[in-house]
Amino acid sequence: MSTLPVHIPRLSCSRRQAAATIATVGGILTTIPALAARAATTLRVGRNDTGITTISEALRQAATIAGPVEIVIAPGTYREKLTVSVPDVVLTAAGPGVVIVYGAAAGHIAPDGKPWGTGRTGTMIVEAAGVTLRGLTIRNDFDFIADTVSHASGGAQAVALSLARSADRVFVDRCVIEGYQDTLYVNARSLFRRCRIVGGVDFIFGGAPALFQNCAIVTRFVPNALQSGYIAAPSTLADQRFGLVFDRCHVTREAGVPDRSAWLGRPWRAGGNMAILGTAVFLRCRLDAHIKTDGWTAMGFTDPAGVRRMLEPQQARLFEWRSTGPGAAPAGASRRRLTDAEAAAFTPTAILQGWAP
Repeated sequence: MSTLPVHIPRLSCSRRQAAATIATVGGILTTIPALAARAATTLRVGRNDTGITTISEALRQAATIAGPVEIVIAPGTYREKLTVSVPDVVLTAAGPGVVIVYGAAAGHIAPDGKPWGTGRTGTMIVEAAGVTLRGLTIRNDFDFIADTVSHASGGAQAVALSLARSADRVFVDRCVIEGYQDTLYVNARSLFRRCRIVGGVDFIFGGAPALFQNCAIVTRFVPNALQSGYIAAPSTLADQRFGLVFDRCHVTREAGVPDRSAWLGRPWRAGGNMAILGTAVFLRCRLDAHIKTDGWTAMGFTDPAGVRRMLEPQQARLFEWRSTGPGAAPAGASRRRLTDAEAAAFTPTAILQGWAP
């Protein structure tokens, strides 16, 4: 019996679609499953059989590959300063104990002979859209504590993870992000889920819409510090509705951090830009006893005329809703709370502008 040729029309479906098409076989209509999604190329780092010993090398190879790439990283410590510029790449820990670490601070001199500055200090800087980070520890191990005594750095801001403005739709899942001052710089639409974010001074900051779901937000202990710093420093544009949003997070502390010593945050008017009016919101979070009764405080800036001014928390958009725990606002406190109706607008779809990883 001869075989009739089968014509399969060209499919125009996304990788995730499960559509089917209809083909004609000898005059009989036959359902043919849609082509399967293209499998990601996997690059493995830190295994003897791959020859790839650094994450930097894996990223260089990923940039030459057409289609999705997943970089799977073996447990170990990788002292590297990384820039992720490959769209849609996934960086995944193959098991517990994948630590990516570097020690740049803003006042340190970079290889180009200039100070790093805050924006360039990141141990990992994400510049591409669609990046996923899963199960990694990303750390800036600049010795902040020693620098509080010596002030030798000339600038102690030291970012662990930075999401640049050129990035978008960054998903950070079950990662640990560690630093002291300016740990996490968020300038791209992003979702952080089940992460542990550790720092002291303005340690979650930036102007993008970012949602933190079920994360541990940990204030660090600094010996002899008069106060334990500030969690959020939003620099959201005034015409942008959503900024830093913490939902069902545990706002906690390292051992030794005193009660009533840390602020929920302060509004950062970056560069004195008067179009900035930061927003940070804590929804259904448990706040431990290190949070100050007033919750929020002011932050100084220099306006376009060169005048030093303060942006007060009452002028910005800093709110809570249904906080619990010993750090929650006591009755009569001046901390602003959302109404139930206002809180209902803070859905993941609204905050992330329709994107869901």
